[in-house]
Amino acid sequence: MYDVHTEITLKNGWDVKMAAEGLIKESEVRQETVQAVVDTGAWNIVINEEIRRKLGLEIKGAETVTLADGGLCDCSIVGPLEIWWKDRWFLQDALMLLNAGEMLLGAIPLEALDLTVNPRLGEVVGAHGDQPLHRLY
Repeated sequence: MYDVHTEITLKNGWDVKMAAEGLIKESEVRQETVQAVVDTGAWNIVINEEIRRKLGLEIKGAETVTLADGGLCDCSIVGPLEIWWKDRWFLQDALMLLNAGEMLLGAIPLEALDLTVNPRLGEVVGAHGDQPLHRLY
């Protein structure tokens, strides 16, 4: 078994809104492009403190989460965060683990972005080709 990584761009959701309203320039939107481990067994997106600081994300609360090894860990909920993969985006809060080495992209943002993992190629691809299919349930 090997890890699948993909490149995503993370943007401060408040900055994006202020740019849309003309309150700041588009170039002032805080954003970072990172490599993320794709984990279909995880629910959310996980970032580290360094990315939270660079993006200026607000700490909204705290939560205890279960890690892959079964251990428990306290983490912060931060956001709002725009997650971009190529031309697709999704807005959500993130879990922030202080010492997370890699960003983690879980099932909720994958589904929202209409993405899947191609195990043969070991890469992230559009679940329905190049055009995202948004389902309303």
